[in-house]
Amino acid sequence: MKKMIRVKFSSYFSFLFLIAVVSVAFCPLNLHAESNKKIRIGVSAPMKFVVGQHIAKGPKMAADEINAAGGVVINGEQYDYEVIVADDNCFLSVTDAVSAIERLITVNKVNFVLGGYSSQGTLAQQEVMADNKIIYLATGGLHPELNRRVAKNYDRYKYWFRLYVCSEPQAFFYFSHAGAVVAKIKSELGVEKPKVALLMDKAVWNEPIAQLAKKLFPLMGCEVIGEWRPSVQATNLTAEYSAIKSAGAHIIFQASAGPVGSIYGKQWGELKIPACLIGINVEAGKTSHWEGTRGMCNYEQTAGTPRCNITEKTIPFWDKFVERYKEGPMYTANINYDALFYLKDAIEKAGTLDSDTLIPILEKTDYAGTVGRTVFTPLDHERPHDLMIGPDSTYQPGAQWRDGKLLPVWPDGREIHPAVIAAGFPSGWDKVKIAGAVEYQIPPWVKKYWKEKK
Repeated sequence: MKKMIRVKFSSYFSFLFLIAVVSVAFCPLNLHAESNKKIRIGVSAPMKFVVGQHIAKGPKMAADEINAAGGVVINGEQYDYEVIVADDNCFLSVTDAVSAIERLITVNKVNFVLGGYSSQGTLAQQEVMADNKIIYLATGGLHPELNRRVAKNYDRYKYWFRLYVCSEPQAFFYFSHAGAVVAKIKSELGVEKPKVALLMDKAVWNEPIAQLAKKLFPLMGCEVIGEWRPSVQATNLTAEYSAIKSAGAHIIFQASAGPVGSIYGKQWGELKIPACLIGINVEAGKTSHWEGTRGMCNYEQTAGTPRCNITEKTIPFWDKFVERYKEGPMYTANINYDALFYLKDAIEKAGTLDSDTLIPILEKTDYAGTVGRTVFTPLDHERPHDLMIGPDSTYQPGAQWRDGKLLPVWPDGREIHPAVIAAGFPSGWDKVKIAGAVEYQIPPWVKKYWKEKK
């Protein structure tokens, strides 16, 4: 009896050994991938919202592509990217935003941090970054103070790089898009001095944009008639839109990065507000915005990333993203996708993951990616480590929803309004035209309303 038991146990363990040998024989690639060392990328993002989800989707896609192509090579040894995501809840809680980045650094032991979105949250997260001397490649946090801190105290804040330009220069894109709309209202509606209403999320990043709008629109031959600032969590804008209509606005200049952005386009279309809705609405950059507003966003214009050839990499990235995630990418996906590629270049040049060694190399970044050419502002700039913008670097296209499609309308091969150039925005846009760009169209009900008013 004992002999039989020994035989059975011996056969059982022999069988397990055989399975293990076969598994190794048929899965060498997986075992090799697991044996590679890791570069941990922490992603801090508001994951309950689409902008946050895309902050995570971009680097996940890039990490898979880079790992499959041989990873990041440091002194002849392959490292694979590992993306670790933390929901920072930054729209609703600064405390949660701080806790998220602290957890990534101290618990998950990440080597780098990507993401961040609300300025309130990232201003607080920036202190955690500085205390831990960890490089933070930031998605949002558009308030200019974030990069001014780099100028004021370089040794403490040098770890901060912004992947997309701050609110002050970024706003120039919105006014560049607005130039064609102002011209159309003057020519097609016969309005000598269009009236502009400012409809902006009540958020810190919008303060510089509001001030710039009040300065630039009058220089563009318009009158700013009022400012409305709903909460980023607002669910009804009927009161704001009624007041804007009563004030006689021809243009509504929107600036929204929060979830209320879906309400901007939806109620504007439902109420048939007789004013062109233009500016920046991050929610309107989603391919699902049409369905989410039930088509009420028709003719809404926004800065965004429509499927267009900003560079030769943009459309291939867009199509791969759609194939993988079944939706088009928002700009938060593009910039974080690109970031892992030029971070790889910097790490391989440095031969180390040490932040202080990498910073001088990242400062020299010159990378043609999906959003244009990424070059950071120099150390003598008022906002070091910000993103350079212009026709030969990075720009944000203007797009308009038309019958279910988000179509590019800018750059259109024409120079921007002289007032925008005089305010400090680079010229040369007459040399840039996106293939497939169409002319902005005034919504039909807006035309009808103002023609009947005469």
